[in-house]
Amino acid sequence: ERAHALNSRVLSALAVRVEADPFVKVKKMIKDLIVRLMEEANEEAEHKGWCDTELSTNEQTRKEKTEAVETLHAEIDQLEASIAKLTEDISELTKAGAELQAAMAEATTLRQGEKATNEVTIKDAGDAQTAVAQALTVLKEFYAKAGEATAFVQRQQPEIFDAPYKGMQSENGGVIGMLEVIESDFARLEADTTAGEATAQKEYDTFMTESKVDKAAKSKDVEHKEAKKQDSSQALTTKSADLEGTQKELDAALSYYDKLKPSCVDAGVS
Repeated sequence: ERAHALNSRVLSALAVRVEADPFVKVKKMIKDLIVRLMEEANEEAEHKGWCDTELSTNEQTRKEKTEAVETLHAEIDQLEASIAKLTEDISELTKAGAELQAAMAEATTLRQGEKATNEVTIKDAGDAQTAVAQALTVLKEFYAKAGEATAFVQRQQPEIFDAPYKGMQSENGGVIGMLEVIESDFARLEADTTAGEATAQKEYDTFMTESKVDKAAKSKDVEHKEAKKQDSSQALTTKSADLEGTQKELDAALSYYDKLKPSCVDAGVS
């Protein structure tokens, strides 16, 4: 009736076909629905597989990068602590070396002054002994001759004295004795100063030898620690760069996970 009213040959032909098979339209609708449902099921299965793969890969990446970041942080902390300790050790060793060098210089100055003083003292004591020895020789000869002259004179005079005249024998003994004591004092001074100089020189030589060995050891230790510090600094630079790169990779993995969540996690696909 509608086709006739609209004078539509197409509608008329369709009406004839529908009248011939009233279930055609229903069949086609059911068939189309089945096809669509199968396509949706396939798409969902494909999406689930994709989500499972992406989530698994992303989880592994996040785990690996998190562990790597934590490890790098620990290594960097250790390197920074090592560099700080090496810096402190180098400073202390350098200071100790400088103090040792100053002590060696001071000891050398004192030793030179002491040696010069001792050499003068030894020379003066030697010269004094020579002078005293010469004076003793002269005095002994003088008193010996004076004694002979006195004895000769006494033989020529009458015996009017209770005892023979002794001349200056008492003075002879006093002066010579005093000079001998002085000579002995100078000899002792020379011997004591010589022995003291030898002891002081030995102590100085020992101190200088030990100090040079100690200073050389400290210098070598400084060189070793400076080399180790340089290596640690280079390692720290490398580790810091590695950390920066790994952190970016972790951030990217976390960001990608946030993108996956709405369609793969929150939607309950995986």
